[in-house]
Amino acid sequence: MDIATPSRQRRKEARPGELTAAALELFVEKGFAGTRLEDVAARAGVSKGTLYLYFDSKEALFKAVIQEGIVPILEAGAGLVDSFTGSSAELLRRLILEWWQRIGASSLAGVPKLMISEAGNFPELASYYNDTVITRGRELMRRVLQRGMARAEFRSVDLETAIDVIFAPVLMMLIWQYSLGACGCGKHDPETYLATHLDIALRGLSAGEVA
Repeated sequence: MDIATPSRQRRKEARPGELTAAALELFVEKGFAGTRLEDVAARAGVSKGTLYLYFDSKEALFKAVIQEGIVPILEAGAGLVDSFTGSSAELLRRLILEWWQRIGASSLAGVPKLMISEAGNFPELASYYNDTVITRGRELMRRVLQRGMARAEFRSVDLETAIDVIFAPVLMMLIWQYSLGACGCGKHDPETYLATHLDIALRGLSAGEVA
């Protein structure tokens, strides 16, 4: 018994990550309603009983996907805003591009479309996602814009509307990848798309020359 216990503990530490990775893939592929816990277990290569050792419901599994996948990215963004010493234009650019690299270029990119399509049927999950992801993301962008205006780098704008306008094209690109884009209807190069979006947005915000 003493010999077996450390092995089980090591495996227990590894299992949740394997399960959330499998869950993310299936949520993006099939939607929340269409994903079954037994499918997640099978994708992760474990029994359904093993899955229940860590997650007592599909909702708990979804929340774990968000906590493990997106929350650390938001926390890293907060650290960037706290420590950044360059111009506010460069800070905004860094924040968007790093979010894209870590979310837009990964399976996490499918989560916004998932939430839009499932929000009406699962309002509690939508509320959780709003509080955990959207509200925190908006607060980071609000801080960047306030920083730029306080330093006279950005002109005065309505903060909440500006946050929507900055995020909307990025959100559109995420949704496109997992909807019409996945069907071959049109093609966008993310690098060119984001560079164009940031150029337009920063020129619109600038109180002078864009940094």
